[in-house]
Amino acid sequence: MGYRRKLIEVTLPLDAISDVSVREKSIRSGNPATLHLWWSRKPLAACRAVLFASLVDDPSARPDLFPTEETRRAERERLSGLIERLVQWESSNDPELLAKVQAEIAKSCDGQVPPVLDPFAGGGSIPLEAQRLGLEAHASDLNPVAVLINKALVEIPPRFSGQPPVQPDRADSLTTGEPDWWSGAEGLAADICYYGQWMRDRAEERIGHMYPRINLPTQHGGGQATVIAWLWTRTVTCPNPACGATMPLASSWWLSKKKKRPAWVEPMVENGQVRFKIGTEGDGPPDPPKFGRAKFRCICCEEACPDGYVKAEAAAGRIGAQLMAIVAEGTRQRVYLAPNEVHQEAAQAAPPDDPPNGSLPEEALGFRVQRYGMTKWAHLFTNRQLTALCTFSDLVSEAREEVRTDAITAGLSDDPTPLRDGGTGAHAYAEALSMYLAFAIDRTAMAGNTLCRWNSVGEKAQHFYGRQAIPMIWEFAETNPMYTSTGSLETSFAITSDALSLVPYTSTSRATVRQIDAATVRRGSYTISTDPPYYDNIGYADLSDFFYIILRRTIGSIYPQICSTLLTPKAQELIAAPYRHDGSRSEADIFFEDGLRKVFA
Repeated sequence: MGYRRKLIEVTLPLDAISDVSVREKSIRSGNPATLHLWWSRKPLAACRAVLFASLVDDPSARPDLFPTEETRRAERERLSGLIERLVQWESSNDPELLAKVQAEIAKSCDGQVPPVLDPFAGGGSIPLEAQRLGLEAHASDLNPVAVLINKALVEIPPRFSGQPPVQPDRADSLTTGEPDWWSGAEGLAADICYYGQWMRDRAEERIGHMYPRINLPTQHGGGQATVIAWLWTRTVTCPNPACGATMPLASSWWLSKKKKRPAWVEPMVENGQVRFKIGTEGDGPPDPPKFGRAKFRCICCEEACPDGYVKAEAAAGRIGAQLMAIVAEGTRQRVYLAPNEVHQEAAQAAPPDDPPNGSLPEEALGFRVQRYGMTKWAHLFTNRQLTALCTFSDLVSEAREEVRTDAITAGLSDDPTPLRDGGTGAHAYAEALSMYLAFAIDRTAMAGNTLCRWNSVGEKAQHFYGRQAIPMIWEFAETNPMYTSTGSLETSFAITSDALSLVPYTSTSRATVRQIDAATVRRGSYTISTDPPYYDNIGYADLSDFFYIILRRTIGSIYPQICSTLLTPKAQELIAAPYRHDGSRSEADIFFEDGLRKVFA
């Protein structure tokens, strides 16, 4: 059979696809894209449409069925209408629609539907949508974090499709035949929440004292409240010999820009030192000490620091942090309180003995923190944050044993075959669940470091990967992982669980995920659908090391080959990064273009 022209070569309802893709970004509940952060992840709707249109014949390829231009136009309109329905979020799991779409694909492929291959799988959008369309999915990537995301998204859930939770209150569910309503990965999703709460409770027992509650003033109802976040400013010693104060380096004093209840930090100079109170009355805060790119003035003596002074102090390890404000949970609002000694001291934890570590690259796309003395990933955290991260990571391993015991009690086989070898027994299920728990710890760490900003408009902390970069910030929000807001354990487990709950996985869904250089993927009868890297747009490997050092610690034993390197592979990564070619832009471009030619050859 000769090649038949495909629909994508002639027409696509681009406006409809674009509108839905834009809307999809704001959909959080049940969105598989929220399973784990990946950069430049392609919209699921667009991937779904492109796969369908790449496999379905254009009517012009079937003159026996559509002999005239009028009949071809009518058929294209029908197929475009089908795509417009297919891309809608509300119908993405419609079994009747998916069956109709799968029948169209099979008809155009004469019943021999080829598997889909994405050699730059990244966040897994294309393999997931191939699977949704009933296609066999093959995903590969060089980056171990991307490989683990794809395994968790498309390879693992079908093995446990339709299986109920194994948590103790469902202990007899596998043998009674009761849980017929558990479909897809719903049982897996339910266990993520249950064992996530198990981890959170044990974390509270071990390190809860590090996150004390705070007394509210009478105007806010009195009593004790949970702290949502501690807001810090970085500091250095004033270079003026006549001053020598500990000078804050804040770029903004604002806490809340809500019109009805504005709040800000009010710096006060007493006896040559700075302390802070909360301002709510007046025209707003004074000008911050930061007035340019890494340019600061001392609010005690009003002298401006010499150019490069702060950077030199930071690089020498002489940069500190001072608590500016405490954000507490009030009655339907945030309450901003001045620092106190109890909370200042609670934050002064000793560093853990073995934090997740590894060196930041000397130079990388969008990285700025190295010039300020942050040369290791551990430098991005306070000691309290590192202690919490180690505690959470260790609990993943403990939860794995808990799950295995409960799974055997619930009726799963005690088969020791590991997850990486295709196991489906209690041992493999425990390993699978611990992967999702580890993903939740990644999410917690994303909002639990010293590069998280306080959003004074939304009154919340924002995780530091808002952009594809790691810039320096001068005041940061230390979130409370024991609370229920952004960056908490509870929220992270809920989001991870939710990402799996609505995908229509079935036991016949087939997917294979491998860690491999795209240029060495073996030729086969694939439909190749991919979104390759684009020059120096994103430095995936450097960015993903933040997650890799955590995943290697938590689940490296589950996939030892994937997690065999100390950091993610860099030399083979297909990006045009001049710093990897002695600063040569032309050499970087040649490396990228030659590599891309090899892949597509």
